[in-house]
Amino acid sequence: MTRAIEEHRYNEAAAALYAFVWNIFCDWYLELAKPVLQGADGGAKDETRAMTAWVRDEILKLLHPFTPFVTEELWQVTAQAPRDGLLALAPWPKQRALDDLEAEAEIGWIIDLVTAIRSVRAEMNITMATEIPVVLVAASPATQARAKRWADTMRRLARLSEISFAPRLPQGAVQLIVRGETAALPLKGVIDFAAEKARLEKEMARVKSDIARIDAKLGNADFVARAPEDVVEGEREKREEAETRRLKIDEALARLKGAA
Repeated sequence: MTRAIEEHRYNEAAAALYAFVWNIFCDWYLELAKPVLQGADGGAKDETRAMTAWVRDEILKLLHPFTPFVTEELWQVTAQAPRDGLLALAPWPKQRALDDLEAEAEIGWIIDLVTAIRSVRAEMNITMATEIPVVLVAASPATQARAKRWADTMRRLARLSEISFAPRLPQGAVQLIVRGETAALPLKGVIDFAAEKARLEKEMARVKSDIARIDAKLGNADFVARAPEDVVEGEREKREEAETRRLKIDEALARLKGAA
């Protein structure tokens, strides 16, 4: 973000900050911290509250160039004691050896697994109200220990009914590969495989039709020359979105084939 600001690429700076605040701090850190913050008082809770407050302050500093008035107000009202000076005069954040490969391997695996399970839910139309089991296949001792430490969090965030271990992939299960480890979602009885396959194939036909229609339009030199630039760009964006959707459906169909 600092580099983008120094190079006057303010849109990239704002996008980087948005991605951090929304996709990392809010979506993951706060969700992972909730059980501690809502739990019993003690050292872990005090440390987590202090860490959350520190990151919030750093976020306010980074947001300040883009939203000066609201961040200046928040800087004052969120402090336990009066602040020493204005936010506008506070030092710009610097990375202070925050990289921790061991911690990233621990939490990164949890995040990637939960994200993969959520993706399958979306692809297969499995609502979050339906709890599903996950089986970790031939998991290493380190992964088994990690899964046990974070079992409650995984159940809550991925809406899992149980987490178990098995030496082989169970039948009727959708396979996921997360950081080299295999996880399986036994969905037999949860979804109708034949009906889901038919639904996905119908959706695939619709997406392919959309792609063909857009390709025909973009392949028309007269349209590209005469249409406003934003209209042409809009069609290109629609093409990218449709292609992304096609790849997701293709992946979902491959998972269903592997589970059948």
